[in-house]
Amino acid sequence: MDAGEPDMPHIKLPEGIPGIVGPMVAYPETARPLNELAEALLRGPSSLTSAERELIATFVSSGNECFFCTQTHAAAAREHYGPQREIVDQVIRDREGAPVSEKLRALLVIAEKVRRDGRLVQPEDVARAREAGADDRAIHDAVLIAAAFCMYNRYVEGLATWAPRDQEMYDRTGVRLARDGYLTAVDRRREEAGVEA
Repeated sequence: MDAGEPDMPHIKLPEGIPGIVGPMVAYPETARPLNELAEALLRGPSSLTSAERELIATFVSSGNECFFCTQTHAAAAREHYGPQREIVDQVIRDREGAPVSEKLRALLVIAEKVRRDGRLVQPEDVARAREAGADDRAIHDAVLIAAAFCMYNRYVEGLATWAPRDQEMYDRTGVRLARDGYLTAVDRRREEAGVEA
């Protein structure tokens, strides 16, 4: 099968709709709370910027080897970072060597441990993040983003959804998510694909 063609998902999903959007279009009753959670975590009130939160989501998705989520959230993070967009790819390649703040570096350590097993997070990890300037909200948000993206990644991969290799598609999606958020993303994709609600 050509790399650009959809793979066969495990369940019937709307054709030509990639990644998490396919099951969200097919099952709107679960799409709404999932998108509301993403909106709250990545764009709602926080002591972390939307760029930092999208970067944590990207980092966790990359660690989970979820191509669709990694590319989608990396594109949104790049859009938020603007001229500093190369930070996103540097973090994916080498968290320790990437030019991020010590606070974000400490939160990425926590996110990585949550990704693997939440019980791995130790008091010294939290203390390191606090010493670097993270408040309770930042620590909470890093943990919840990491936990939620493990769920999103497993949703995408567990249903064998289609993950296109078209980087321009991800870039366009990233711009829209950074600008418009998550609450209208499924409706917009449904309209583009001509799928009735």
